[in-house]
Amino acid sequence: MATLGVPHATTCVALRYDGGVVMAGDRRATSGNLISHRSMEKVVQADRHSGVAIAGSAGPAMEMIRLFQLQLEHYEKVEGAALSLEGKANQLSTMVRANLPAAMQGMVVVPIFAGYDLLRGSGRLWDFDATGGRYEERDYVSTGSGSLHAGTVIKVGYSAGMSRDDAINLAAKALWEAADADSATGGPDALRGIYPVVASIDVDGWDRIDDDDLAVRYEAIVQEVSSR
Repeated sequence: MATLGVPHATTCVALRYDGGVVMAGDRRATSGNLISHRSMEKVVQADRHSGVAIAGSAGPAMEMIRLFQLQLEHYEKVEGAALSLEGKANQLSTMVRANLPAAMQGMVVVPIFAGYDLLRGSGRLWDFDATGGRYEERDYVSTGSGSLHAGTVIKVGYSAGMSRDDAINLAAKALWEAADADSATGGPDALRGIYPVVASIDVDGWDRIDDDDLAVRYEAIVQEVSSR
């Protein structure tokens, strides 16, 4: 697949906090050893109370997300109510499984799905494999080429019942460390004003963190790293 120059998306994370979930993803897409895109958005709102983060072949992944968004919107219009969060995870699992023939040719799509469950009154998150297998995670999940580094940072820093603000800071730090160790993961780019996509989802719905806020948080991370 390297000869086709297929852009690949990389590191994304999601974690629960007291009242919801935080999702985050870097902005870099690579084609082999080249940076094909610097500002790709890998964390996308699925509907008011859920989101999808993708790693793998960028084209099929973005097509899958658009179709997923359309299906959720269609269901809500026909039924007069949104599909349950569990039902959304099942639907995405079916779509990942349908991509298996392409995955066998190298165009793998491995998303993270997360959201706020209105029935349970809490945040929930799932990861998937290339065959469509879905696995609900208790506290946090990471995917992509930098997932080992990002997941380790979250594992060390995570605590049950942490605040939304702390969860955002931990997700930002996880992506920083992943970018420091993995060439396919893009770090914050202050020169171009490009920062990771970070969003929280709670009972009030999807809320994307703006770049000015993230700039302040990453400056604090820079100061912390510099002081080591």
